[in-house]
Amino acid sequence: MATRVESTMASNRSWLKPGRNQGGREAGTPSPSAVLGLDQVQIDAGPCVAEACHAVDATRAKLRTPGRLKLGILAMDGALLSSLSGPLDALRIAQSLASLRDPRTPIRLEGVLVGARNQTSVETPGGLVLSGLQAVPDDLDILLVPGMMHGGTHGLRERMAGLGPEIELIRQLRLRGTHIAATCSGTLLLAASGLLDGHRATTSWWLAASFRKHFPHVRLQADSMLIEDAGLVTTGAATAVLGLVIHLIEAAGSAELAQHTARLMLIDSERQSQAPYISAALLEKPRSSLSERIDKYLQRELHQELSVAGLAEHCGVSERSLLRHFRQHYGQSPLHHIQHLRVERAKALLETTQLSFDEVVERCGYSDVSSFRKLFKRATTLTPADYRERFRLRSA
Repeated sequence: MATRVESTMASNRSWLKPGRNQGGREAGTPSPSAVLGLDQVQIDAGPCVAEACHAVDATRAKLRTPGRLKLGILAMDGALLSSLSGPLDALRIAQSLASLRDPRTPIRLEGVLVGARNQTSVETPGGLVLSGLQAVPDDLDILLVPGMMHGGTHGLRERMAGLGPEIELIRQLRLRGTHIAATCSGTLLLAASGLLDGHRATTSWWLAASFRKHFPHVRLQADSMLIEDAGLVTTGAATAVLGLVIHLIEAAGSAELAQHTARLMLIDSERQSQAPYISAALLEKPRSSLSERIDKYLQRELHQELSVAGLAEHCGVSERSLLRHFRQHYGQSPLHHIQHLRVERAKALLETTQLSFDEVVERCGYSDVSSFRKLFKRATTLTPADYRERFRLRSA
């Protein structure tokens, strides 16, 4: 029997009041870190990444009321529970922290579950029924399209084919000037609305090939964790939505409030790239006889010197045909694809062996260790040593 959970969110509204410091705290009022005994912990905020800062500034500029955020989450059957509950939990924790800091805080962070079919409940993939769905409020600041559970890209397309009301709601809210955000596989639903055409976006890294194939007019940057373009915000795989909510808390409240919320929830808000998490074994691969011949040859000869001419000769096609095939099926040149495969091999060796980096480089077909180290850092955002420390199998 399905379990029922009521969703009840506060609807208080108020304006930022003068005479308070950043985040609405009166002078002399203890910070939430002091209240919770966290002041002895050193904070390393790290560099301000341009994309994240842009997303915060763009969201802050378009909030209907300064210091107030109303986030609507588009609830639908089959949505990932974490995409629905995670943002709501983060907002309520942030609101509690703001109230601890100042019981009269003007900050109001509110999350509501909304539906496109006048329904009052939805069922998650695990059979949990969430009730308490609302009609879309007139004062909604942002609509979040959650990720969906599915059995691969074909199953996802089948699910999306039945989501016409949701797509229409997304379009209507955009016409009203509402910010639209989407996370994980929900980014494909946003793309299906046509709103992302001509704009930059990201998606769950393993859906990138399918995304490019079905939405070629979107400027996809699949390595990015979060992208904001013209009021349209997209994030990467499932847990990236929490990073988005932290940015929203900063936009409506303050950087301090966002940082303390992230620390309490153990959210790494400094993650800016999905690149370190990409696994070639989980990527959807192009399906064609030529692609299979290409992949088998490259995997077998990856430790050797490779050329476009040699690859074309092995596959029995002209170089021009090979280049065209790579653009259509891989979305990159043969050189970039070969570099990608070599980085993937290096990642696997760093995860599973005790080989020195010089030995890893040799097995990846490079002779210049320094050059490959730079390529690896550019592709993964981590040094080889940092990557091994984070992702190695502990039994290796």
